[in-house]
Amino acid sequence: MRADRVFAYGAAAGLLGDLLLGDPRRGHPVAAFGRGAGAVEQVLWRDHRGWGALHTAVCVGGAVSAGALAASLVRPSRTASVALTAAATWAVVGGTSLAREARSIGRALEAGDVEAARARLPHLCGRDPQALDADGIARAVVESVAENTSDAVVGALVWGAVGGVPGLLGFRAVNTLDAMVGHKSARYRRFGWAAARLDDLAGWPGARLTAVLATVAGDDPRGAARAWRTDASKHPSPNAGPVEASFAGALGVRLGGTLSYGGRVEHRPVLNAQGHTVAVADIERAVRLSRRVGLLALGVGVAARLVKGRRS
Repeated sequence: MRADRVFAYGAAAGLLGDLLLGDPRRGHPVAAFGRGAGAVEQVLWRDHRGWGALHTAVCVGGAVSAGALAASLVRPSRTASVALTAAATWAVVGGTSLAREARSIGRALEAGDVEAARARLPHLCGRDPQALDADGIARAVVESVAENTSDAVVGALVWGAVGGVPGLLGFRAVNTLDAMVGHKSARYRRFGWAAARLDDLAGWPGARLTAVLATVAGDDPRGAARAWRTDASKHPSPNAGPVEASFAGALGVRLGGTLSYGGRVEHRPVLNAQGHTVAVADIERAVRLSRRVGLLALGVGVAARLVKGRRS
C-alpha cells in the first residue's frame, strides 16, 4: 500500500478513535514523553540557551527517531502500517478531551457555579482562575478552544501529512516541550528559548490552516476574514493571533483584553472589537466550530497526501 493511502486510512481511523474514546485516563503516551523530557531536563538544565537547545534536540530527535524506527519495522505489512498511523494519530490528537473540558466548564457556568468553573479552568489553560468572573472564564475557554484546535488537532494532522508517523510524534513532542519549558519564567527564560522558537516554527502552517478553515466553516466567513486580516498581527503570539482572530470573527465575539498568567497581568489588544462579549452559550459554539475545523483539516491533509502520492 502506498504511503499516502496508509496515512489516509490511519489518520481517519485515529481521529475516529479520538472522537469515540478521547484520551486515556492513565498511561497516555504524551504524559510518558513528558516524564522522559523532565528526566532529561534534570541532567541537562543550565541557565543557558545552548543547553536548552540540546535538551530540545534530544527530546524531539528521540521522538522523531522512535517514530521513524517503528514505521520502518511495520512497513512490510499494510495492516500494521495503518494501525501504527492510527495509534500515533490517536495519541497526539486531543480534540475530544479539549471539547470535554470546555463543555464541563460551560455546564458549571450555566448552573451558576463559578467556583466549580474556576476549579476546572486549569485543566484547559494556564490562566489565573481566581482573577476571572463568569464572563472572563467563558472568554478564556473560547480562546483556549481556538488555540488548542490548532495545537492539538490541526497542527498534528498537517505534520502527519508531511512526515507520517515521525511527523505526528515530532510535532507533539515540540508542542509538549513548549508547554513544559517554553514560558518566560525565571527558570526557563533562556533554557526554554529553543523549545519556544521551534514551537513557533512547527505551529506556523497549522495555525494558518486553522484560520482558513475557521473562516470557511464559521457562521460569519466575511467577519472571520476581516478579523484575521486586521487583528491577528496585534496578538503577541505569531500563531495564536490568526487562530484567535479568525475564531472571534467566525463566532462574532470579542477576544483578547486583560488576562493573568501565573500572577503576571497582560493587557492584550482586543480581537474583533465589533463582536459581542463572550457568553456561556458561545463555549458550545466554539466547540462545534473546533470539531468542524478538525474534520476539514483531516480532509485537507489526506487530499494533499494523495495528490503528492500520485505525482510521485
